[in-house]
Amino acid sequence: MIAVPTDEISIYDRMWHSDAELCALLAQGGARRELMAAFGVAEYALLAALAHKAASARRRHAESIYLLPGIMGSQLGAPRAAGAPADLLWLDPQDVIGGTLTRLQLPDATGLGPLGAIPFSYLALQLRLRAAGFAVTVHDYDWRRNLDELATAFAARVHADPAPGIFLVAHSMGGLIARRALESPDLARVRRLVTLGTPHGGSFGAAQAIRGTYPVVRRLAALDRLHDAEFLATRVFSTFPSLHQMLPPPGPGLPLDLYDADNWPQSGPRPDPRLLAEGRAFAARLPAMEPRCIAICGTQQRTVTSVRLAEDDFHYLVSDAGDGTVPLASAQLAGSDNYYVRCEHSALPRSATVARAVLELLRQGRTTRLAAQPGPRIARTVTVSDRQLRTTWLEKVDWATLAPELRRSYLNQLNQPPRHYAALT
Repeated sequence: MIAVPTDEISIYDRMWHSDAELCALLAQGGARRELMAAFGVAEYALLAALAHKAASARRRHAESIYLLPGIMGSQLGAPRAAGAPADLLWLDPQDVIGGTLTRLQLPDATGLGPLGAIPFSYLALQLRLRAAGFAVTVHDYDWRRNLDELATAFAARVHADPAPGIFLVAHSMGGLIARRALESPDLARVRRLVTLGTPHGGSFGAAQAIRGTYPVVRRLAALDRLHDAEFLATRVFSTFPSLHQMLPPPGPGLPLDLYDADNWPQSGPRPDPRLLAEGRAFAARLPAMEPRCIAICGTQQRTVTSVRLAEDDFHYLVSDAGDGTVPLASAQLAGSDNYYVRCEHSALPRSATVARAVLELLRQGRTTRLAAQPGPRIARTVTVSDRQLRTTWLEKVDWATLAPELRRSYLNQLNQPPRHYAALT
């Protein structure tokens, strides 16, 4: 079977716009039908209203804000000849259906690069910050790569900014890049970093992605006509240094050393031992605390909070102590102020409440909009194995028969947890 040619221009390629173009179109009412089809009626109305406010707002703050997406939060693609739209690979469902996610495999020979943050996840936050009078730069990046390299590149970009002060707002893995970059003496002008659901202590979702049991990997495989989740995990996701660097380090809550390949199941997809060594080195270099950092943590979502190895399989402990992707213990940062909100991981940057809290934190260093304590745990824990998770999303999705709203829902909820995570009654 042959994958879809990479030079085929899909409808998603034609609908791609840069951040600046998208903000201008929304503010001016341009490409209304196209954007309404892309976002849905309600989301389009919200974004258009925010874009109008952002376009008419005066810049009231001398500081600049850099917004860093999380892992998988930047679009990836390759340029085409002049006059032709870019070849959007991540996330173009037509490419996924045709089996061309294999182009994400590292080392990359296809010339892929970042093409802006995924609009559904980050556009609303960007516009809310601009409407408050800040100059906002979205720092998109190739989230597959080594976090040390990404941090060095980010530090150089911020250092070149002439603004008298800098604020950083980072979602998920973007917070790790920002924390690592803050070690550079060139970033002394950075006044504050606010992290949203950042896995400061790692995420078990990284281990599941390598094993082919993470919901995102399995839902993408259900779209892919040529490959299953185990193939994608082995040939694609396990080649990403970033995933290995986000593994939780061993500690009191995790006696299992995931940086040691011998502590992984011998059957099924496995990590790259060389990249595991890079992961261990990154965790050792990351500073224990950063006084300029404030962490916003999602809570009371069914989340994998630990793992054990038994009978050549991973068994994950699931509780409501986290945001669905990052355990609460990992999202908190010792020595820093931590705030809590009942919110799912990918919804944190889209939340209006979180955005208002972020603005207060940037201006004042504190907020009353979020809780200062995580609140009680409300549901039981369950244990789920990789074998159980491999029974999910086995049937291929017939994309052509899905209504537009169902297509949007599928793509926007790729990391929705499986039914196995539900608490037993």
